[in-house]
Amino acid sequence: MAQPVSSTAQHDAAVSFDGVTKRFGDVTALNDVSLSIRRGEFMTLLGPSGCGKTTLLKLAAGFLGPDGGSISIDGRLVNDMPTYKREIGMMFQNYALFPHMSVAENVAYGLKTRRVPKQECYKRVADALALVKLKGMEDRKPRQLSGGQQQRVALARALVINPTVLLLDEPFSALDKNLRASMQVELREIQRKLGLTTIFVTHDQSEALSMSDRVAVMSDGRIRQLATPIEIYRRPSDRFVASFVGDTNRLRGTLVSVSSTDALIALGTTQLKVPGESLSGAGVAAPVDLFVRPEQLRLVGASEPCALTGNVVAQVYQGGHVDLQVECAASGYDRLLVRSSGDQAMTLWPLGAKVGISIHSDGCSAFPAE
Repeated sequence: MAQPVSSTAQHDAAVSFDGVTKRFGDVTALNDVSLSIRRGEFMTLLGPSGCGKTTLLKLAAGFLGPDGGSISIDGRLVNDMPTYKREIGMMFQNYALFPHMSVAENVAYGLKTRRVPKQECYKRVADALALVKLKGMEDRKPRQLSGGQQQRVALARALVINPTVLLLDEPFSALDKNLRASMQVELREIQRKLGLTTIFVTHDQSEALSMSDRVAVMSDGRIRQLATPIEIYRRPSDRFVASFVGDTNRLRGTLVSVSSTDALIALGTTQLKVPGESLSGAGVAAPVDLFVRPEQLRLVGASEPCALTGNVVAQVYQGGHVDLQVECAASGYDRLLVRSSGDQAMTLWPLGAKVGISIHSDGCSAFPAE
């Protein structure tokens, strides 16, 4: 869970939300949310639709006002400050380019509204377009650009005003997979080069894990876990985070023992050691749900030592790896997803094959059974 933001953290942070609540009629979109974003940090708000992530971004932008709590940007309380005074750059999901304006005019728009002198405006627009690799396209109209180029224009427009904070609302959702991947890399390189504090909203888990310094996983108007991508993936704090972030398998096991640091779980014919914090209140012999990533499972011959046995019922070739679905009644939740690198699994474990399943416990997590 996110902790209250201390006064020291508020002072050192680029953006601070302290006990922020937002309601829309009878619906509470944000419930007492506290979050401190460091200077130069790439912070991602990750969660399903309706979790509150975009509402939090709009509060930072000034498009909405909080019903409770406080918001600070660069040490200044901004609860009642209009958007244009916050010195934030915003990149929308649909880019929101002016179709009648050229690329240069679109990028310069924020500078002109701030009455930046013409010569300085020309230079800053040129620098911004060079930064996003659009030099030479100053006179084109948005309709003459590809989706990726339009996105670069929107990014240049957000950056040219030298914002204190860059806010990004699912900016890659309209791009195809390959272009999205390349733009993710480019944006991260630009962000690091400028040292620009960035708040990024997405529901795409792989995007969040690959781009972020830290990730705030949100659900039902609250932050469920705030941590680095590696910690989020390998040490989820609760069932929601474990099931939402990345592919996972849920298996029913039995608690053998638990301490403040470790727990021992019996599963099939084997026992697995997992972090014990989430099971501190559970009693010995209690049922637990074990969350295991597909890459932590390995198929072996059914007669070899293994935790469980099952039958291969589906193969999905993914190029660099193969996803196998294994029907395994003893798991407690029917099918398991097993990820095998390369393509040998296609022939090694054909459809219908009876297989053994071994489990690498490093990175597994467990919670009391529901």
